[in-house]
Amino acid sequence: MEENYKILIVDDEKDLCEILQFNLESEGFNIDIANSGEEALEKPLEEYQLILLDVMMEGLSGYKVANIIRKDRKLQVPIIFLTAKIDENDILTGFNVGADDYISKPFSIKEVVARIKAILKRGLKADEESKKVVYKELKIDFKKKATTIEGEPVNLTRKEYEILSLLMKNMGQYISRDEILKRIWKDDVIVTERNVDVNIARLRKKIGDYASNIKGKSGYGYCFS
Repeated sequence: MEENYKILIVDDEKDLCEILQFNLESEGFNIDIANSGEEALEKPLEEYQLILLDVMMEGLSGYKVANIIRKDRKLQVPIIFLTAKIDENDILTGFNVGADDYISKPFSIKEVVARIKAILKRGLKADEESKKVVYKELKIDFKKKATTIEGEPVNLTRKEYEILSLLMKNMGQYISRDEILKRIWKDDVIVTERNVDVNIARLRKKIGDYASNIKGKSGYGYCFS
């Protein structure tokens, strides 16, 4: 699976970058390094399949870099934050700016490799889907991993896209927050049901007139109808 996958490591700790590069290249990944947020933004970000991004850096923080990648560049490349900041507010901030995962320092290389493979595997599985789901002018193309309203693209993060896909595939059925966590975040350990609510709130804002179709019900979860 690792063949031809390009990963960008963004961290101002050069020694850590070298260790990650050596071990990830040993797994078959193609690795590039940026030692600052500014340097990362000069890279051809659309060419990477995943970005490992440190939160605390001089100059642009990892949060700001992720925000630029998602909002300005409109890229859905998976982002894993590497950070020593592990309280709930920091984690929620990371997910709010579009993180796909969070790994706290110090970490084991095996953990990093496992999480990278898990995210890439999910992306590969999504790529294999060819079905489209449509509700009026809201359309999800699973093959292209694209969401459109009246033919215009909707800029969703990977988690927002996966939540909307899950709800629209199961139209009319309530899915509990716990089930959404298990289906979307799977083996991630630093997530709570609050993450589901935050992503749903962001998703509603982005789909405009269709926001009211995502219904929440205490004790039941969420439903698209």
